[in-house]
This record gives sequence, structure tokens and C-alpha cells, in this order.
Amino acid sequence: MAYLADSVSLFSQHCGFSAYSATMTDASPRSLVRAQVALESFRLTPDGSHVVYALRRVRRGEYESHLWIRPYRGGRARQLTRGRVRDGSPEVSPDGRLLAFVRTPVGDFDGHGQVWILPLDGGEPWRLTSLPHGASSALWSPDGRRLALVAPGGSQRFIIGEERKDRPPTARRLTRLDFRDDESGHVGRRAHLWVVDAREGAQPRQLTRDDFDVLHPAWSRDGRRIAFAADRGPDANIDPHLQLWSVRTDARSPRVRELVSLRSDADRPAFSPDGRRLAFVGIDVADPPDHVDPSLWVMELPSGEPRNLTADLDRPVGDWAWCDLVMAEDASGPVWLDDATLAVVVGREGRGVPYRVSLDGRAEPMVDPATPLTAAGLATASGQVAISAGVSGRSGEALAVDGGRLRQITREGSAWQRRFPAVELSELTLDGPAGPIQAWLASPGNAGRRRLPTVLHIHGGPTGSWGPGGTLDAMALCAAGYRVLMPNIRGSTTFGADWIKPLAGGWGRVDAEDALAALDGLVDRGLADPRRTAVMGLSYGGFLTQWLIGVSGRFAAACSENGVANQVSTWANSFFGVHYNRRASLGDPLSEDGMLRLWRSSPLRNAANVTTPLLMLQAEEDRICPPADNEQLFTALKVLGREVEYILYPEEHHEMKSYGRPDRRIDRIERILAWFDRYVR
Repeated sequence: MAYLADSVSLFSQHCGFSAYSATMTDASPRSLVRAQVALESFRLTPDGSHVVYALRRVRRGEYESHLWIRPYRGGRARQLTRGRVRDGSPEVSPDGRLLAFVRTPVGDFDGHGQVWILPLDGGEPWRLTSLPHGASSALWSPDGRRLALVAPGGSQRFIIGEERKDRPPTARRLTRLDFRDDESGHVGRRAHLWVVDAREGAQPRQLTRDDFDVLHPAWSRDGRRIAFAADRGPDANIDPHLQLWSVRTDARSPRVRELVSLRSDADRPAFSPDGRRLAFVGIDVADPPDHVDPSLWVMELPSGEPRNLTADLDRPVGDWAWCDLVMAEDASGPVWLDDATLAVVVGREGRGVPYRVSLDGRAEPMVDPATPLTAAGLATASGQVAISAGVSGRSGEALAVDGGRLRQITREGSAWQRRFPAVELSELTLDGPAGPIQAWLASPGNAGRRRLPTVLHIHGGPTGSWGPGGTLDAMALCAAGYRVLMPNIRGSTTFGADWIKPLAGGWGRVDAEDALAALDGLVDRGLADPRRTAVMGLSYGGFLTQWLIGVSGRFAAACSENGVANQVSTWANSFFGVHYNRRASLGDPLSEDGMLRLWRSSPLRNAANVTTPLLMLQAEEDRICPPADNEQLFTALKVLGREVEYILYPEEHHEMKSYGRPDRRIDRIERILAWFDRYVR
């Protein structure tokens, strides 16, 4: 496949995408958010003949998600579900006759979804479960008679007094740090494993108990046990240790037994078709630093030694690109192609590329690795392989991997983009102090070589990466006449361990050097106006935005979102700050030296140097980068009399830009555009 290193067109003919033609010029944030269609999840039918997928749309100011089915080889799509509901996580029964899925009514903010069953040959869906606290996923047994569920179980972990919706409890008694996460807030009940017969009126039976959460269950081929990932340690937020366990499904008093224990994490179990092997994703390094990537592992059953199949790749197995046009619900672990071959998504130079891996460790890309591809999900059935991915700035679709080429299956995920002005996405190689920096540049379709106002956009992580999947922010900014520069600076993943190592313990040093060097490179090429530049970012990107305006006065405006202003306080305020800061070598406040190291990487220490107008966006319920941290920088800048605004979004979490309420996502983009138009133009 021909590929231009410095020019990637928005639509790729090799995937069967039609040529681009814009028929609508209104690219306002309101129009973009309301028009966006997101492919949230997908599955192949067991015979490989069809793809079942969930599409999210905005209807009457809320999200609706419905299930669709389309032939794998091409043909018309058929809508399977309707109504004011969020339908997702589709799973097709082994005989291909029934579809299980999780349904949540629109407006159910408690997220109490239930499992429903739909006959694929026609008929109405019927509800299988009525669990008091809902269910989050369902997985068919190999014989199609039962489903494994992940659902909350047990009593409240730390409530004192009566639990009522209309009245807060007397108190909460905490004895562990893992009492909160970003999505659910207080983790009152653990997510446990259940089984239920696939018939109306059947009652689910709980298989696991105790103080841990069940993740990513997988049935053994004989249906007698289920493997899953769980951290059963004394406190997952101090010393996380995710391992693989199994439980029998036919025992009166099921006992959980250990399957795999690496020195760090093991996740995403998958049994081989013949049941003789178990594949999974994991890291076998104690307290792994950021530069240690997850690998693909396999072990012989019942008790063989785990073997790392991808150690020589020096690339992560999984999905990492910061791309809100490709939903991550399908981010998957390994899938078996046959008894001796697996398929996984490998991060490579900002891309997510499907790989074929044999049991002897041979790993080969299934498509040209230069393809501008951001893959998230991966599925296989009866010799057919499909991925959910964005290509060259396109929103996510289900794509067939066929003979080394990609073929588009679904159409709805990206068709909405044709209503808006074109975005030209280019891959650049820019000079940096430690070597070439890969960057993606989004430009207005008619920009040519003109020098335009430019936004330096920093990804999160820091071990994330920008890829060719595209973002809604870039679409809005390009429509307003900006270029958007997205560099993969040191610390970015998918470029090997040596690109990440220099960032350890040094946030605000090598990363800042690279970010400014990348912007200089764009200015030198005559594409960016040095007097009209801005910087923005979310999470770690918010941190580096705040840091850059404290050490450089070159930006006309800045927008930080859910950033990190004070590493000293974030160590405790972030729900995973303790182990995250340890693994990133940032320090801890348990000694003077550790506290000073945290402070050296805190934007708050540079507040007196900030003269750049700063817009701060904050999700009020963010427990990764909480408001208490960023309020400190806002307070400091107000005391200093600097130009700053602080916008709080109620009820929202860390990734509000992708999953927040539609009106709040609209407000967010409108404010960013207004801020940059005010100070940058």
C-alpha cells in the first residue's frame, strides 16, 4: 500500500472509504456533538457471516444506543433494537440464534443495566435479569445454555446507618484506600461473577464473594469453570497486583483458585479452542515503571509456566491512542485464530495494528504497519477477522482484515463526518533534542502551505500516544481556521522503552523540551504563525499545558483540562496516586526528599511566572485529577491578578470530552474556541 510519510488523506481508498465531499459548512460544536455517531462495541456471529454492533447517537439531548447487524461480506444493515435506551455489550450465542446485551434506560444515572435476550431470526427482546444493582456484562457458555454475568454483589462495604436514595447514610467507615474510582465514585459494592440459565424466570447464582472486583471473565471450553482477572490483595490502590483466577460453575460452594501470578499484572484471559492453553496480557516486573509495556503470554494447562510471546517486540499489546472518534469499549486482549495462533492489537508508532502471533513467538502484522490505523477492538469467528478502528482521521468503524488488507464493513460510524468541512491529517517527522519526534498535524482542508494560528495539543498518559484516529477537538478547531499539532513527545508509548525512560521522575523537563521543539519545527516549515499559538491538553496533557505556560511566555492562550497542578496533593487526592507516582518515579511526601521531587514537577511552583491567559476545565467528579488539585492553581493565579477562568462541570468524570452529557460537551468545545479566538487570532 502506498503511504506518504508527510501526508495522509482523510479518507482511505484502500479501506473502501468513499471520496470526501462536504455538503454542510456549519461545524459549530453544537452541530458536531449532535451529529456524531459512535460505534461503541461489536461482535462477529459464530459462523463469521455477520457483525453485530452498537451505535450511539444524541437524541433529545441524551445518548441513545441501539444494536444493528450487517453482513460481514457487505450488504444492508438491519436495526435490531429501538427506544429510549442504551443497548450495548452484544454477545451472540454459540448457535447464532440469540443475542444477549445490556440495556440501560436513558436517564438511569445509577447505571443499573440489565441483561436482555433477543432472537436474531425475529421477535421482541425479553429481559433475563432483574438484579437489584444491575449488571455490566454477559458472556455465553460454550453450550449456549448459561451466561456468565459481572454484576455488583454483597452488602455495602463501608456504609454506617440506613442506605436510602433520599437520605445520605450516617457515615462511611473506610479501612482501605480502594474505596473510590473515577466512574462510580465510592465503590460501595464489588463487581462479582454470577451465572444464570438462558431462560425466562431463571435466577442468577453468585459465584464469587469477598472484597475484590471481577474483570474480563472467560469460559473454559468444557464450561466447567470461568477464568477472570482480580486483585485480591489487601489494598489494590497501594500495591496493585491483578492476577488470573478461576472458579467452578457447578460447585455448591464455589472456591476461587489461582491460575496465573506474575510479579505485576495479568489480565484478559482467553482459552484456546482445544482448551489446552490459556493466553493473557501481562507484565512480569515487580512495581513496573512506565517504560515496561504489557506483553502477550501463554501457558499450558493445567499448570504450565507462562511464556512471554512478544517480549522482543518492545511494543505494548493493547489500545493506547488518545482518540475520541474511536470508542474504547472494545479494547480487547488476545483472541485465538486457531489452536496455535493468536491475534492481538499492538501499539506501533502511534498506531494500533492487528498482529498474528504464533506459539513460538513469531509476531507479524496482519496489515501494512504503515497504515494510518487506530484499532481498538478485535474479533474472530470461523476464520474471519474484524477490528473496530479509525483510519486517517475517520471515526471508528468495523473493518474486515482480509488477505493483508482492510475492508470497511459498517458505514454509520463515520458517515456523519461527510456533513462537515474536510480535515487534512498529516504525519510529520520533526527535529527534537533527543531525536526525531513523530507528530500528527490536523489542518483545514483548504489550508495548503499557509501559516495559520496553531494549537499545540498534548495527549494524556503520559504513556498515551496520538494516532491517526482523529478527534472531535481537531475537527472543531480546523473548522475555525486553526491547525492542530499533536506530537508524540518523549514519554509517549508505542515507540519503545527508550522513548519513555527519560521521562521517569522528570515531568516538565524532556517532555517540555520536545513539545516546544515540535512547535518550533512547524514554525520553521512555515505552517504555524509563531505569534498566534496556543496549547491545550487533558489529564497529563493538562499538567504539561500548565507547566509550559509557567516556563515559557510564547503562547497567546492556553486551555488545561483535568490537569495536575500540585503533585504533592495529587499523590493522595487521586484514587491511584500512591502507586502511580511510585511507578512514574515522581516521589512521595513521606520524606522531605520525596516531597521536594513532587514539588519540582508541580506547575503550581511556577504560578508567579504565568502571564498566558488560561482557561481551566474541570469535571467535578473526576477522581483521577480531582478539582481540589487544580483549584490551587486557579487560586494562585487569581491572587496574582492573572487572566484565568475555571469551569466546573457537575456530575462529570475524567473523560467528559468523550462520554459527558451532550450539552456539557458542547459547552466545553464552545468555550475552547471562544477562548482561543479571543486571545490567539
